[in-house]
Amino acid sequence: MEHRTLGKTGPSVSAIGLGCMGMSDLYGPADEQESIATIHAALDAGITLLDTGDFYGMGHNEMLIRDALKGRAREQAIVSVKFGALRDAAGAWNGYDCRPQAIKNFLAYSLRRLGTDYIDIYRPSRLDPNVPIEETIGAIADLVKAGYVRHIGLSEISAATLKRAAAVHPISDLQIEYSLISRGIEQEILPMARELGVGITAYGVLSRGLLSGHWQKDRALPNNDFRRNSPRFSGENLAHNLDLAATLQAIAETNHATAAQVAIAWVLARGKDIVPLVGARRRDRLSESLGALQLHLSAADLTRIEQAIPLNAAAGERYPTQQLANMDSERKKG
Repeated sequence: MEHRTLGKTGPSVSAIGLGCMGMSDLYGPADEQESIATIHAALDAGITLLDTGDFYGMGHNEMLIRDALKGRAREQAIVSVKFGALRDAAGAWNGYDCRPQAIKNFLAYSLRRLGTDYIDIYRPSRLDPNVPIEETIGAIADLVKAGYVRHIGLSEISAATLKRAAAVHPISDLQIEYSLISRGIEQEILPMARELGVGITAYGVLSRGLLSGHWQKDRALPNNDFRRNSPRFSGENLAHNLDLAATLQAIAETNHATAAQVAIAWVLARGKDIVPLVGARRRDRLSESLGALQLHLSAADLTRIEQAIPLNAAAGERYPTQQLANMDSERKKG
């Protein structure tokens, strides 16, 4: 397993991380035993980075990781936890809370659910518009001093906010969507991260399944699958985006690979400071994703891929309009 260091100050992690959200939430029903088996397979394959959020399944995902890590050395996993998203009993979203006193509360509950006495990387899931980022980072820095947190990360923030945060405490990595059809970070956010020595953990590398080569246009989605409301999975947008996926599949076949492997390998090739997170919920999907590590795209391959799927090729935004309006990462300079 290749390893990469998250930024100048972060931990060394496997070149691919496992995003565990779908094992508990937002992608329809999942098999808990298969989920645990998938985490075990990931650890056995050398994956060290496990990404979760305290609001994934309202704590279920953290407890799932706890169960998967039983009997294993705690140091075998780098556990990354997002906090701050507020939900009700029906699963609806109710904003964000990144006040210092709330952070202490969230952390205490996460430590208990995970069955650990520290979290490797702790990060607000989104910018709380009511709390200056300096206060949020300062509160997590206190938890670092107390030994409850090893590193501070961020998620879906702008270049300007990242700079302000890094002035308070070193930031290991910024978790943000990045894929062949979601390249918005390249203009401002990625250059700022590199200037500051902050790593990138890239989620959505398969664009929630669109680029996997496994998506069917007529696939029925359960009511609790958030892709039902995603612009890229709707109507003509979906047809257009699946055409892009078919193009990627054709390129993949010439490389004796799958579309998913090429999509992941493309992200891996964007820089040693970028670690893609794969959201595999099953061992077969995990095995396929790991195959990307054996796929070394040449400069000619990368050019061909980017000519076939150019910048801004996707139809539809990556989130519904209301969610994008509240995402700091979508705010541009000026």
